Formats: sequence, C-alpha cells, structure tokens
Amino acid sequence: MDHHRPGRPRPAGPGRRAGSDPTPDGRSDVSADEERRLARVALTWLAEPGTRVVYRLVERLGPVATLDLLLDGGSPDGWLHSTVAARLAGGDARAVAAEALERADRLGARLVTPDDEEWPAQVADLATLRLPDVTRRVDGETAPPLCFWVRGGWPLGEALDRSVAVVGARAATGYGQHVATELGYGLAERDWTVVSGGAFGIDAAAHRGALNAGGLTVAVLACGLDRPYPMGNAALFDRIADTGLLVSEWPPGAEPLRPRFLIRNRVIAAGTVGTVLVEASARSGATQTARRAVYTNRVAMVVPGPVTSAMSVGAHEFLRDNPKTRLVTGVAHVLEEVGRIGADLAPPARGPQRPADTLDDDARSLLEALPRRGARGVDALATRAGLDVRTAMRKLSLLEELSMVVRRDDGYALAVPVTPRRGSATATAR
Repeated sequence: MDHHRPGRPRPAGPGRRAGSDPTPDGRSDVSADEERRLARVALTWLAEPGTRVVYRLVERLGPVATLDLLLDGGSPDGWLHSTVAARLAGGDARAVAAEALERADRLGARLVTPDDEEWPAQVADLATLRLPDVTRRVDGETAPPLCFWVRGGWPLGEALDRSVAVVGARAATGYGQHVATELGYGLAERDWTVVSGGAFGIDAAAHRGALNAGGLTVAVLACGLDRPYPMGNAALFDRIADTGLLVSEWPPGAEPLRPRFLIRNRVIAAGTVGTVLVEASARSGATQTARRAVYTNRVAMVVPGPVTSAMSVGAHEFLRDNPKTRLVTGVAHVLEEVGRIGADLAPPARGPQRPADTLDDDARSLLEALPRRGARGVDALATRAGLDVRTAMRKLSLLEELSMVVRRDDGYALAVPVTPRRGSATATAR
C-alpha cells in the first residue's frame, strides 16, 4: 500500500460495501445489507461494545439473527438478558438504530462495519485478548467491535495501517506535553498516523503535534461523535475531522460514561502497531491502554520522566511490571520498535567526538605520557609510554601533524589551544 499522504484527505465513500453486489436473479441486495448494518447498531445499543457473548453470537449467527434472538429474550447469558430488557424499556432497538443513522448522516459521519472495505482488520485480534487478574466486567468484555462511527475523509483501515498511539495523563506536566508534541510531530512527519483519545494533556498534545506537522491523526472517542468530550477540545476535534478522523463505537448522542473510556482503550491498543505511554499517575487510565497493547501482542513503549514527579509513577511502575515494554526517549526509538526491521534503527547515543577519539593505542599512550606543563624528551616519553624510541618518534610526528603536540628545543609539549582575550578582534568576531 502506498503510505504517502498529501495534505488533504482522500474521501472514503460510505457506499463501498461488500454486501451490495447483485443477487443471481439481478435484484440488488442493498436492503439485506442495510438490515445487517441496522442490526449491528442496535446490538451496540442493547449491550456495550466489547461484550463477548454478543460478539460470539454475531460470529455464529450473523447480526440480524442475533438481534432477533436477543429481542425474543433468548440470551444465553443472564446478565445480558437483564441488560437487554432494561434497554428495551427505553425504546425499540431498530428504531433507535435507524434514528442514529439519520443523526450520523446529518452530522456528516458514516457507519463502518466489517463488511466495508475500510474496516481495520487488525481489531479482530481483540477476540483473543484476555487480561489477567480481572475483577471488573469492563476488563473482561474486550471483544472486537461490531461497528464504528467515523467522521472524516480518510478510509479508516488505511489510516490505522501505519499508526502509533500516544497516550498519557490528562493532568500532564509541561515536560510531558512537550514530549507528546514532539512525538506527534515527528511521527506524522514520517507518514505515521498518530492515534489518541482526544483528552486534555498528553492526548491533545500528541494530536496537535501531528496536526502542526500537516500529518494524519485519529481521535478515538468514548461517546457519540456529536458530543465531543471534553468540550474544551471541541475546536481540536473539528481540526482533526477536517484532515484526519474522529472514531467512536457509540452512536451519535451517546454520553461519555466512565466505563466507556476503558472500553474505548482496547481499540486504541489493538488498532495501532504500538502504544507510547508518555506520562501516567499511579491510577491513570492510560496505563490500561498500554496494558491492553501488551496482551494484544502490540509494542508497548514508555517514556521515562522525573522520578520526583507524580505524573511519572504509573509509567515507571508499568515499565517495571511488564518485561516486554520498551523504554523510548524520542521518535527515533519509537520508529525502531514499530518500523521496518533493519530500516528504522535509532542511532546510538554518543557524546561529542574529540580529536583523541581517532588515535590508536600507541599515540594515545604518548599523549598521556606528556606532562601537563613543560616539555619532555623523546627517550623519556618512550619509556613512560612503554614504547620503543622509533615508534615513539613516528607517533609524535602524527600528533604534531594533528596539532595536538608541539616540538620545542627541550622536547615535546602539549599544544595549548589559543584562548582569545576579551575585547580582542577574534573574541569580538565570535
């Protein structure tokens, strides 16, 4: 696939569906396709996204038969049966789904299902996601999505194909926001999609970094696309929709309830190649995104922070508790983890190169044998360096050519760099 991305998005027509081919008798199968799509929306309304029982039923029976089964009270799970009954007390599932599709159309958003060409195939890996030591239902219900609501021109699957998630604390420090902005900018500049959750702090900084680089960024929300949360980022969401994508599993009008953020995090983790955790407090939800990345066999990365900062505690503990997690300090390290094998290696960290770094052992020994002040004869230098006189003379000539030593009447001395006096012409020029 060609990953070069121009400044403006390429439209992804909502009508590109796999199920709309004509039937053998020549009639269009659009009505059956729309019925399947409507059923997926209704199922997402009846039970929260990620519900494993619903996902397994859809895989076995299809969305329409699964919806009919649940509406008839035939749920194989007691908890799901109670949930469906409670939701049905608030309205008709198919009518609610139809209204959601109409609202999305007015919003300029589209529904994307596994039948569509732009569906991101990698989220299917959530079918095998099992988090250890689960005590909350929300940590156990991590099945793949049934559908996505998308606002923006890019095909969803293409946007996520070369993507990295950058997540972290809402109450980010200046250090964390700076790092997230640099990561977002650098990744976008290299044609990687930057994915995050649209929250204050690290999320917003990563999105803005990508936007400032003229790159592609995707915000995965925990509410309806027409109810941006937090409201303080409404302008940011509009910018993202103009050149990138806003994505949600919840239909227009859905509220940003607390458990939905954890449900949403599994999509950020599985939909990307890797997740970078920039800052996280001891109880940060961002660590849950990184945790889901680890157990979906994605690359999990952590940016270290000051050990005195409360916003680094969760990130550091996550790094300690997960041996597969990689420590990264910038874009080069991230690309080394998620990029092409052998093609995106980060250069090793080095200090400034000094002239003496190029010397061999004999020349270095002679240099060390020279006195800090004054001069010393060849014989004395050779003895002190443990070299024969002939070798010493040859190496001293080399050091002299490199302007590292000077020859005097009484022997050789270290060359003293000229330090211009304050007020001199040289100092003024500098």
